[in-house]
Amino acid sequence: MRTLPGQYHLTAADTGPTSQPMQELARIIERHTGKDGVVRTAIEPLWLYRSSYRYEQVRTSEENQPVLCLIAQGSKQLVLGDEVYRYDPSRYLLASVDLPIVSALLDATPEVPYLGIRLALDPAMIGALLLEDDEPNSLHSTPPVRGMAVTEIDPCLLDAIVRLMRLLDTPRDIRVLSPLILREIIYRLLGGAQRARLAQIAAGNSRTQGVAQAIDWLKRHYARPLLVEDIAREVNMSASSLHHHFKAVTTLSPLQYQKRLRLNEARRLLLGESLDVATASYRVGYESPTQFSREYSRLFGAPPLRDISRLRGTG
Repeated sequence: MRTLPGQYHLTAADTGPTSQPMQELARIIERHTGKDGVVRTAIEPLWLYRSSYRYEQVRTSEENQPVLCLIAQGSKQLVLGDEVYRYDPSRYLLASVDLPIVSALLDATPEVPYLGIRLALDPAMIGALLLEDDEPNSLHSTPPVRGMAVTEIDPCLLDAIVRLMRLLDTPRDIRVLSPLILREIIYRLLGGAQRARLAQIAAGNSRTQGVAQAIDWLKRHYARPLLVEDIAREVNMSASSLHHHFKAVTTLSPLQYQKRLRLNEARRLLLGESLDVATASYRVGYESPTQFSREYSRLFGAPPLRDISRLRGTG
């Protein structure tokens, strides 16, 4: 498993947890959450997160459009396949498609809670800004890139995010000013290291977009027997091209991705609906409970019943 660090070129005074902009960002998040949980704000694409406790969970990232994730206080780790992505107040995460990840909060206490934001990025706005570029079509032939990346945050980008967050304290300004600041945030992102990642997801005919459509199809049909040829037809790609580009974006083959979806859903059923192991395995598309238990243990580190007992605090 390899860790993918950001490019360390900024100082803590610019963007770190003790910088004035980051401290202001943390105060705004704390003021508008007040307790642990997730808060959807009056700025439609903006969500706030607060947690006083560390945790780890296996899930899909559940992103149907590009998202920017930023931490004002604490740190987080995401594992995608054999790759580890860690970020904190000096680095932001950009995700462009749904990915099956292991997510863990590394720093969170009742005294110093984890504080973060999630900002959905409008593909149409990304595309409009690209059309204003001197070379709007220069990226369409770029090979697909990984669907997730961690990058050092630029002070200009951080400044725009803080100004967007300030609007939460002046709701009457949101309707007029938030679209302008959201446009600036995307402009700053396109001027940085993640330009290609954003450009590919905005291009409706790109191979990355085909992978995103395949992921959406898999989410809706994960319990079915899978033939890559069937998905390829749905997204107008050849089977070999889909397999190659799918792995380039997600680190997984379509079959491996389907397995992650099945196991994540089975875990939810076992924990939330108290199903027995055999029923849960059949529900998500497994024909053999034995195979299900073996693959479940490989992903979650323990057999189903022991894992669920641990999650419930009874094992």
